[in-house]
Amino acid sequence: MSSNNQGGKLALCTDKQLYLGGDDPLLPALLHAIEQADEIEITVSFIQRSGLDLLFDALYDALVNGTRLKLLTSDYLDFTCPLALKELMTLHTLGAELRVYETRGNESFHMKSYIFTKTKGEDGQIYEGSAFIGSNNISAVALTQGLEWCFRHDFIASQSGNNKATFLQFKAAFASLFTHPQTACLSYPWIQHYQERRKKPQFKTVSNVVADIDIEPISPRPEQQEALEKLNNARAQSYKRGLVVLATGMGKTWLAAFDVQQVGAKKVLFVAHREEILKQAAKTFTRLIDCTAGFYTGKQKQSDADFLFASVQSIGKTESLRQFTADYFDYIIVDEFHHASSKLYRNLLSYFEPQFLLGLTATPERTDQADILSLCDNNLVYERNMVQGIDAKTLVPFHYYGIWDESVDYTAIPWHNGKFDPTSLNNQFATERRAKHALQHWKQLAQTRTLAFCISTAHADYMANYFNKAGIKTASVHGKSSIKRSEALAHLASGKLQIIFSVDLFNEGTDLPSIDTVMMLRPSESKVLFLQQFGRGLRIHQQKTHLVVLDFIGNHHSFLNKPYALFGTHSPRDLVAKFSKDNQVVQLPEGCFVNYDLEITDFWQQLAKELRTTALDDYQNLTEQLGHAPDACEFFHEYGEFKKVKAYGSWFELVVKAKSISSISAEWLAPYKVFLKEAVEMTSMTKCFKAILLEAFVQLDGIAYPPTLRALADKSYDVLLHYPQLSKLDISEKDRSKSKGSKAWFNYWFDNPINAFTEAKKPEHKRKTHHWFSIEQAPNQSIEEAHFKLNLKVETQDIEQLTDCILELSRYRLARYLHTKRDRLAELESTQTVTDDAIPNQLQSTDVAENVVQLPYFPNLKIACGHFKTGDSSEMSFVPAPPGCGKVDPEKHFLAHASGNSMNGGKHPIFDGDLLLLERITSSNAGSITNTTIAIERFDAADDEQFLLRDVRKQINVHGEVTYLLVARSPEYAVMEANDEFVTFARLREVLKLPVN
Repeated sequence: MSSNNQGGKLALCTDKQLYLGGDDPLLPALLHAIEQADEIEITVSFIQRSGLDLLFDALYDALVNGTRLKLLTSDYLDFTCPLALKELMTLHTLGAELRVYETRGNESFHMKSYIFTKTKGEDGQIYEGSAFIGSNNISAVALTQGLEWCFRHDFIASQSGNNKATFLQFKAAFASLFTHPQTACLSYPWIQHYQERRKKPQFKTVSNVVADIDIEPISPRPEQQEALEKLNNARAQSYKRGLVVLATGMGKTWLAAFDVQQVGAKKVLFVAHREEILKQAAKTFTRLIDCTAGFYTGKQKQSDADFLFASVQSIGKTESLRQFTADYFDYIIVDEFHHASSKLYRNLLSYFEPQFLLGLTATPERTDQADILSLCDNNLVYERNMVQGIDAKTLVPFHYYGIWDESVDYTAIPWHNGKFDPTSLNNQFATERRAKHALQHWKQLAQTRTLAFCISTAHADYMANYFNKAGIKTASVHGKSSIKRSEALAHLASGKLQIIFSVDLFNEGTDLPSIDTVMMLRPSESKVLFLQQFGRGLRIHQQKTHLVVLDFIGNHHSFLNKPYALFGTHSPRDLVAKFSKDNQVVQLPEGCFVNYDLEITDFWQQLAKELRTTALDDYQNLTEQLGHAPDACEFFHEYGEFKKVKAYGSWFELVVKAKSISSISAEWLAPYKVFLKEAVEMTSMTKCFKAILLEAFVQLDGIAYPPTLRALADKSYDVLLHYPQLSKLDISEKDRSKSKGSKAWFNYWFDNPINAFTEAKKPEHKRKTHHWFSIEQAPNQSIEEAHFKLNLKVETQDIEQLTDCILELSRYRLARYLHTKRDRLAELESTQTVTDDAIPNQLQSTDVAENVVQLPYFPNLKIACGHFKTGDSSEMSFVPAPPGCGKVDPEKHFLAHASGNSMNGGKHPIFDGDLLLLERITSSNAGSITNTTIAIERFDAADDEQFLLRDVRKQINVHGEVTYLLVARSPEYAVMEANDEFVTFARLREVLKLPVN
């Protein structure tokens, strides 16, 4: 049997032509044929989700690799599941031709055929084919355990006989039926119409077969519902990003789909680093939401899809990002967010400006979240780990066995940059002694379906061969193996395989609920990888009571990552204390069990005597725990301070000393070392503003193109929006009303961080002799158009690296600053800015529907309907959007009251006290203000805010000069001419009439 398209049978085996179901299922044969064929033609009377789930991955992979797929089903007796049809539309985006035969009256449609063809050369000549004709529809029962008969007819060009004519007759019959006048192209409108007219099947005799036709609507589990509420609360607090941590198997992708559904996002981007994850995500989203799904990967670039599932390797490139505007997507999901610190992810995160960005990860603890949390604006929305998932009965319990790896001396294997030398490791692993040791424990402890993780393809092949010789049914599955993933999993589920030995195909994004034993035959390079592999078997499945984990642990400190992840410990000393004679009870969820060989705990005691004490030791230890060199945030969150770093001069001097996987060398760092230390890492900070300005500076590519002070102030405003906690801490209530683009905001930012970096407001003779930044202002140029310049010579080839270094340190400074202010922040968050007494009864609600948007409400803003009136925007709360608001966004819309009588005339009068729904005016949505009603802001001599509401009219005089008039609706108030002191900050969207109490 061959695994490529250059030869070999399409069928599973050459001597088998009849499949009888039950213990002789059709599924493995179909999966093998799908993986071999150049062309697939399927016609079945009905399709169910359970059956499509079994074939979907193989069909997806085939389409990606260029296989042609034609599939025909029917609406006969309404058996076909609409949700299955929605999932099929995901394959349509990859080029699958999908059609539905529309039956009429009592007409029947009982076709069940699967035709696979291999062609040779560019002329498309058929040289091999298999046609499966029988009773198997696409359902789990029909393909696996049902008593279904199926006959396979083969054609091989090199053999004589009439097989070719018969095979071609099958293909011709399919072609005729596929183009029949009663067939329709499958589309979302067709599915919607089918759902509306479809009647629930009533055939009791086939209840097992149609069991999943009428599944209840999919709804969130309790922990997902809790996370959805937390996400809504985060958005109500003006967060634009958030991180959700859910252990493997707890439904991260479903949670994202539920949240997209609840906010009603229309343009969605889902990003991951593996196509396997994208494939599963597309299935989930199309099952829940009516959407046009597309893929943006190395082989497909379907950028026009409403819901785009993209690999970061493709969309993270600069040329790809530029195909989209920054605000093109309403909602962005980044899955497996622990990868987000890589360059391509950072490109994507800094480019797009969605209404909300959700990071998802199963990362076990804050140490690993430190850097990624900063990429989500330090907003950890919700977290549930593996233990909590087991307690909630969302995951199954585990029985864990830590087995001493007695056959390998890991101290003799070279160790470089947090990894063992792969060649030496492979030589030690692929031995009869170690295989025998693993087989002995597997026979003693394993259950029925095992997934084993190996170090290399050679190791996986060796282990599979050794176990097969011992009578155990196994397969080695990897990119070059003869058996592919989908086929191997089908064999494992059916019992034809007992063990799959794999390298890295099953780490992320694969749903393997039937796995009840995990065997770890390799060292884990990080806690993240360990828990991903552990979690492969934790999903709930019928007849599975618990997961067995066989973990082979050796005499090297890198194996500490495993108990660190499992028990939340951080040192060998903690482990020794946890398993000491004085502490016999380790806290575990109900039904869980842990056992370590005595040699392992003895080894922990040995390591406990060799505790590291220097920052360099800490850095290298953390590198091994995380599987990558830590950045400054990660190091700070792990060790709580930077005191020991000072012994090396600065953070990046420590990085250079560690000789880690970082690209920073001593030679590169030399000209920038002092700047990074003095201007970023050690600069004095009484507020967060300097770090915010630095982040804005690098986002504007400020090293290469010094920004104007206006652009820098505006970008800083945008950056601050991502940190509501910092705004609450450092911007006074009075100053929070200063809006982006206003003179007030520019002056505020100029007086604070810009001045702090440049001393621009001091007389020149009183300034320091040297500043890292300066202001360059040309003659007759306003201060707002002056440029903010870095006073450091930077080589062009160094700009990108230096930008990354500034960003890393500025985010560390923000993380450290928030840590020092945690008590003050907790105090602020526990205090209501506005009491309920300040909110009108009509706006209060103790029983608000979960999907009602919460809008900012300013009770004292006083939008004057008269002369300019002093108002106060410092008091603000969130209230349910009143009736009549329509579709609103708390990022854009807010509520305030009218004050005065100048607008109470005309067809649409506004009366004193009316509640106004207003939309903030920004540079991106300003548009034309002519003939609209605008809220205007100015500052009086005391620098107090004053507000006015007026209709705007454009006037052109005889000289062609344009002026704008501010017109009241009451004739008692004079028309005003707009001037430079007025700032338009919001447009009136609606006057809301509240119900009388």
